[in-house]
Amino acid sequence: MRLFTEEEIEDKMKDLGGWTSENQKIQKLFKFNDFVLALKFVNLVADIAERDNHHPDILITYNKVMLTLWTHDVGGLSDKDFNLARQIDKVYLDFSL
Repeated sequence: MRLFTEEEIEDKMKDLGGWTSENQKIQKLFKFNDFVLALKFVNLVADIAERDNHHPDILITYNKVMLTLWTHDVGGLSDKDFNLARQIDKVYLDFSL
């Protein structure tokens, strides 16, 4: 597994809605109606993260969840991060329907 260049990151970011990139990390803020729903979402994300053995940094502030992704092993962004981001977006879409 290798670290992506800034050019590669920019290209991959085109496929992700609402995610931002900075300092070899990507992050996105997810909003919910209340704290309980935010926690349910985090638990769904945790299941995916455990399955893939790739864990996001998670910050919960009442009804908001900030997820930050980066591959610790390579010290920045790799395919693992963009794959997980797409899976998280799908969970959020399914969750919010």
